[in-house]
Amino acid sequence: MTAAEIAQESLLWSDEALGLRAVVDPSGSVRLTDGGRPWVCLVPLVEVILTGHGRTWSGERFIDTTVGSRLVLRGHETAEDGKWRRTTIRLTDPDTGLAADVTLSTVPGAGFLRSQVRLVNEGAHPLHLEGVSTLTLGGITDEAKGLDGLTLHWADNDWLAECRWRQARFRDQVVPLSRTAHGHEGRGCFERSSQGTWSTGRHLPLAALTDGAGGTWLWQIESSAGWRYETGEREGAAYLALFGPDDAHHQWRQTLAPGAEFTTVPAVLARARSGGLDAAFGELTAYRRHIRRPHPDHTALPVIYNDYMNTLMGDPTTDKLLPLIEAAGAAGAEVFVIDAGWYDDDAQGWWDAVGAWEPAGRRFPGGIHEVLDAIRQRGMTPGVWLEPEVVGVRSPLARTLPDEAFFRRNGVRVTEHGRHHLDLRHPAARGHLDQVVDRIVGEWGVGYLKLDYNINPGPGTENGSETAGAGLLGHHRAHLDWLASLFDRHPRLVLENCGSGGLRMDYAQLAVTQLQSTSDQQDPLRYPPIAAAAATALTPEQAAVWAYPQPHFDLDKIAFTMTTALLGRVHLSGFLDRMDEEQLALVRSGIDLYKHIRPEIGGARPFWPLGLPGWEDDWLAHGLRGESATYLAIWRRELSGNERSTVSPEVSTQHTDSCRVPVPHLRGSHVRPEVLYPTDAGATATWDASDGTLTVSLPRVNTAVLLRLGSSSLQEQPGSGGDFSR
Repeated sequence: MTAAEIAQESLLWSDEALGLRAVVDPSGSVRLTDGGRPWVCLVPLVEVILTGHGRTWSGERFIDTTVGSRLVLRGHETAEDGKWRRTTIRLTDPDTGLAADVTLSTVPGAGFLRSQVRLVNEGAHPLHLEGVSTLTLGGITDEAKGLDGLTLHWADNDWLAECRWRQARFRDQVVPLSRTAHGHEGRGCFERSSQGTWSTGRHLPLAALTDGAGGTWLWQIESSAGWRYETGEREGAAYLALFGPDDAHHQWRQTLAPGAEFTTVPAVLARARSGGLDAAFGELTAYRRHIRRPHPDHTALPVIYNDYMNTLMGDPTTDKLLPLIEAAGAAGAEVFVIDAGWYDDDAQGWWDAVGAWEPAGRRFPGGIHEVLDAIRQRGMTPGVWLEPEVVGVRSPLARTLPDEAFFRRNGVRVTEHGRHHLDLRHPAARGHLDQVVDRIVGEWGVGYLKLDYNINPGPGTENGSETAGAGLLGHHRAHLDWLASLFDRHPRLVLENCGSGGLRMDYAQLAVTQLQSTSDQQDPLRYPPIAAAAATALTPEQAAVWAYPQPHFDLDKIAFTMTTALLGRVHLSGFLDRMDEEQLALVRSGIDLYKHIRPEIGGARPFWPLGLPGWEDDWLAHGLRGESATYLAIWRRELSGNERSTVSPEVSTQHTDSCRVPVPHLRGSHVRPEVLYPTDAGATATWDASDGTLTVSLPRVNTAVLLRLGSSSLQEQPGSGGDFSR
């Protein structure tokens, strides 16, 4: 179809489930809309900042770009491949010759839209990119109250304090400016962005707008190399613009010589017309499952024991590991991971000497294979910890690998916290890591690698004339390619993504790796809001949550830390070998229960019946809607005075024994609430079908319970027969 024919027709693309349309005006400009909004509210389908071609209205916003306003339609086509329905809308800038191909990918009936933009310089002169959007949308309002009815939701993220969701009235962040009094739009917006190489070191790359009727727009950017989103007001409606790295925030610029091209990082927009955030996160969860590289781990969900957290803490030896291996196997673990320190043979410590990844002789006098064999003999898959992208400044590799194999800026090798950072675009860097992994996996028979990432070396690396941000994006894409190549050679290998916990928790990584460490948080009372909110950032079956019961814990505390992990991926730790039989029985019963419910986790959708958890909430709830039942984890906490923040006066300090938990999707259903774990700690649950409310009683503070709501009990399910009591 020609551009003239399309312009006459006006409609280029639509999706019924999303309620979105791509439309073109008589001039050829294309915009995305949910229908019924004035054209002036909408945003060009692509916004591009070129050096020498900035914006038509200066400010903090990255919309109103000169090139974006000039892009006109030249054609479009749609193709289906069994997984996606892809429509590519082809635009061009007559002044510069820049072509922009916007690919909108959907699944019929699903509530999500994936977008990516490919730019090609079809002109005669070089073009210098400073920023380009991946997805834009304008005309967002509350049908009843306009912008006054919108609420903005975003997530702060930090070491030990991941997935902390915030909300505010849209008008509290984007205030009314009396547009009619001065005839101009505002210059500001609400924005969040990443900084450096920890993509989630400050915020999660997702956020949402909700209206008063439960309608929700939820978005996610998939980049480990810089991202930014903004939302603001445009002609009486809200707009949204999603970006990868840019010059202003990430030192990213890209020169396109004639004929050269650049493709943006992907982004996704999920929509729920009702049901609020829970419904939108359900759509986003389905999308995340759709884009992942297929792997058996996504359905098998083996129980993992890791020796690190609150246990060996980076000091493994044969003598320390063997009793833990025996105890972990007896508790029901199916993978045993030797975490940090197994390579440490340096009297000065290992932190700034890593890189060779050879086992330490003094730690394993009989060789590391003695330990790996012991793991296998207990019926578990052996795993080890690696931090592949770094080389310590004292490592021999820091001298033998060429400078070009490392991050550099201003011609100087970057050093951060005693480490250099590999650039995986260089064949020597990649070859070194291939040899390491092929030795550990291929020769040692290790089936699980925990890949950590504990430094943030800044904006990136400069190779020749490239900017640091462009170098980081190049490394990031090479890193993803390297990860994929590991599965090509070792198809059943399982990779856990870790970045000092959850500081590189994005779906560029998680579309390739199977699990994500959710936190390094060591306090079991602080972990529940992280674990409960983790399913906002990743699918439940990828959310690795620590359960670290200890011999000095009472039974309530053991059940508390175990419950925290049961709706995700159990990462067991703790000195199980020192527990008494009653304590071990409680741990084993939790693991046995998990093995019974895990077949439902990989297809379930998350929800939060008390709202997204607050950092200091006394009561927290996280649920999964499975195919045959609904599962709910409920925590009752009482943080001590010195642990509770004094800057949140809205947090209630009134403690009650019971909590009313709304479960609206089961309203009117005759379900049986069943206490699954722990079964004899005094927890009770009463169901009111008329208003869809569950009343949960936990008679003691700092306790937790896992519940099941179904038409029959878990014990009555085919193939059950487990006893999950203390």
